[in-house]
Amino acid sequence: MTPAGPDFFPNPDASGQEEPITFFSEDIDFELSNAPAISNWISSVISAENSELDFLNFIFCSDNHLHQINVTYLDHDDLTDVITFPYAAPPRIQGDIFISIDRVRENAGLFNAAFEQELRRVMIHGVLHLCGYKDKTPEESTLMRQKEEESLNRLTSFILT
Repeated sequence: MTPAGPDFFPNPDASGQEEPITFFSEDIDFELSNAPAISNWISSVISAENSELDFLNFIFCSDNHLHQINVTYLDHDDLTDVITFPYAAPPRIQGDIFISIDRVRENAGLFNAAFEQELRRVMIHGVLHLCGYKDKTPEESTLMRQKEEESLNRLTSFILT
């Protein structure tokens, strides 16, 4: 499990918030397109993984912001596209997923993928971590990629791009 991270985003149970999946931006101007459909898709993936969603916050930010979180909370001095902070163990889903929009844009170019496609891959990668999947070994990475693809294929029933 990842160490506790910056716990400054609302927990739906504590705030009276009705939606279990929320989207924020921190230090950048970014708004997720098709947020209701994306929320439904993410909820369906969580259910398919036999997990139960309590709350999930996505925080979209810059490379600099995510780098500082990486250094402060994980003692890693490098850039990354996503950091997941779980607040419960699977099958309970409670967590914050920080995503660098700068890194997603750059990686989309490197992988010759559309920005939205790469963003959704990174989002579901964080969700799969909360569901208990790891990616430290080659075997874990292979399974994670397989689960990402399965999840992205599920998306077509929620949204068309």
